[in-house]
This record gives sequence, structure tokens and C-alpha cells, in this order.
Amino acid sequence: MGGLYMNGSTSAQAGQTTPSACSCGLLDGSSSGCLGPVHSAVRRASATELAQALQRTRDRTLGLMQAWQNAMPDLSVPPLPGMNPPLWEWGHIAWFQEWWTVRNRQRHLGTRSASSGADFEVSLLPDADALYNSSEVAHDSRWALPLPDLAGTRSYLAQVLQRSLDQLHATLNAGQGESDDALYFWRLVLQHEDMHNEASVYMAQGLGLDVPPALSWREPASCAAAAHDAPKDRLVSIQVPAQVHTLGHAGPGFAFDNERQAHPQALAAFEIDAAAVSWARYLPFVQATGHALAPHVRCVEGAWQVQRFGLWQLLDLQAPAVHLNAFDAQAWCEWAGRRLPTEAEWECAAQQPSFEWGQVWEWTASDFAPYPGFEVHPYRDYSAPWWHNHRVLRGACAATSANVVDVRYRNFFVPERRDIFAGFRSVAL
Repeated sequence: MGGLYMNGSTSAQAGQTTPSACSCGLLDGSSSGCLGPVHSAVRRASATELAQALQRTRDRTLGLMQAWQNAMPDLSVPPLPGMNPPLWEWGHIAWFQEWWTVRNRQRHLGTRSASSGADFEVSLLPDADALYNSSEVAHDSRWALPLPDLAGTRSYLAQVLQRSLDQLHATLNAGQGESDDALYFWRLVLQHEDMHNEASVYMAQGLGLDVPPALSWREPASCAAAAHDAPKDRLVSIQVPAQVHTLGHAGPGFAFDNERQAHPQALAAFEIDAAAVSWARYLPFVQATGHALAPHVRCVEGAWQVQRFGLWQLLDLQAPAVHLNAFDAQAWCEWAGRRLPTEAEWECAAQQPSFEWGQVWEWTASDFAPYPGFEVHPYRDYSAPWWHNHRVLRGACAATSANVVDVRYRNFFVPERRDIFAGFRSVAL
């Protein structure tokens, strides 16, 4: 979050998904991903469930920290647009959790809370705001900051998590209940940490670092129906009739500010791919046009290979094409005589039980823009600074925590990004 995943700007697994199936995947075609209108259960989780989910997500964070240390002992990451210093990443996770759930005296007000000022207490870590406040600390400056070492960062994470859980229990004991307002910030910081964990995975992929699959990909058991196999007779496309679809979040539970307000969207009938475009469909376009390949794919003596976390292996042609940017997706569509879906079409089609998603993020034709009636939430830099120069992606990827997987979720990145686990699906003209 804050310049990396949650706002998708520069570079910057706990929980269940309901009601449809959402299983793990290694981006190799081994999983059906999600089917139909999956919703994240943590958006309506109780305080007890949130406490458990926070600890499980923290276990993944600590596991990824250890994996990074094993693969790159000096944790020295080059200053690239798609990267952050790992020590900054992990310290920022702690800072964000502390800021909103420990230091914020108005945390019980949820979306009506102040965003800064006198209503926030001082950090337990001196100069934490000057180090980790992503709204103030420029991306390129993060490599020169006097960050705590790995042991100090682990200590900060541990202390903040304990204080956050203490505040969560205190909220209940004070009789403030389990309303959406009372739990808003714990639901937010949980998903924030999950998003940074996904960023740790795609940064490791970009650097060719070895990350264990158990830390990289969603667990099948984390989904409502646990690891459905892919349908034996997959649909090639889905016919969606003309209708008025309600786009965005309505009703109780947590929502990000850019998902509100729910509003009607009139759609003409359309035909959309039932699954993301596979390598088998994408590579003929590369061969026919000479379009540039993603840097992690190559052809050796007639065999296609893919590099995952530094290791080259045979490419499963039935797996979704990945590490594609929006321009790659648009170029394929022009070659194939098709087009990208709008985000409204994507969300509408995802209501169909045969709509298969969740292995790769999917570029849409929609610029990232506010819904009618948009109101900024306390974390003011989550959406508003990025309107109109980012592109909306829908769905999830195999590295996305089940806490984040939700059919309404709007991811957004600048269209040239290839480092994220992104692909696309198409619509008939």
C-alpha cells in the first residue's frame, strides 16, 4: 500500500472467500482459480476472526522475510520503479498498522475518522513517520533512509501487532461493538499487509529469487469450496445478455473507497472469454508479429520455457499468459479482432458461475476513475491521487491472499507495468 500495491502507483493468507470456489494456482494451469462471484469473508469478519487472520497473515510476512534473507542476505534491491527496499516494505507494514489501529484515537469512527493531526499519538519507533509514511516519503528516497536493521524491523512488527490486537480487544471491551465502523481499520490493515506480501512475491519473481511455493501462492483450503478442479469441459466464451448491472459495493461490510458508490450501469449484450487468454492463444500472435515477449519467457530449440523465481522450466501452454502489460493485451486484441472488456463488463460477467478467474490480474479497457458519488476515506492517498493515469485491473492472481480476492475489487496500475502477475481476457467485437 502507499505507492506499491494498494495504490498501484510506482512500484509503488488467511480468511475465506464466498460463495464460489477459489483455489490456488502456480500460474501453470494446475488450478481453476475462482469461479463466479467470489467475495472476501474478511470484509465482514468479526473481531475474533480478524485477530486470527492478522496473525496468519503475519506468519506469511515473517516467512517471506526469511525467504528473502535466505535468497539475498544483504537485502540489497536496486532502485527500480517496480521495487522497494525490503526493509522499508516491512517497516511500512508495521507503521501503517500502528498509524491506523494503535495511534489513531478516532479508529472507532471508521470512515469518519480523521486522517492525520492531533488525533494521532506518537509512534513507539522514533522518526517512524519520516521513514515509513508513504504519502510523504518519496519512492526514490527510500534507499537512502536510516532504516532499522532486520532485527529491529522484526521487533517493530511484533510490538505493533500486539498493540493492535490489544486495541482490537479493548474496542470490544469498551462496548463499541463489532460494527463496520469499529472494525474498519483492522480490516484495512489486514488487506494492506496481504497486498504488500503479494508485492514481495512479484518483486522476488522480478529479481529471480527463490521463494517457497507455500509462501507464494494461495492455499486451496483458504477458499470456500476448497480446491475445485477445473471443469472438464471448459467453456470457450460466455454470452452475457443486455442488462443493467449494479457496479460497485453496496450494503454492509468493508469496502475500499474506490468501490463506492454502487451505481447502475447499462450494458449491451456481449460475448466474453470464459477464462484469461492462455499462452496457446497468445504466442501465435508473438510469432506472427514479432511482438516483444515478456522477459521471463523464451523459446529454446522449439520448446517454450518460463522462468519462475530464477529457474527455467517448460511453459504450460494452457496456463494464462502473464507478465503482460496493457499495451501487450491491446496489441493481441487488435491482431485477434477482439477487444478488452470494460471493468463493468468484467464484473457483470463474473456473476456467471462458469466465469473462471483468479490466476492472473486482468487488464481492462477502463481508466481508473471515481464512481459517481465518490467520497475519500481516511487513507486519502489510496485512490484519489491516481485517477485517470492508471488502468483498472480486475480479478486476482495466484499470489493474492484470499483476504483480498473479491469480485468487486479494483486494482490499478500504470499500463506499462509488466512485473505484476497480469494477463487479460477479451470480448468479441
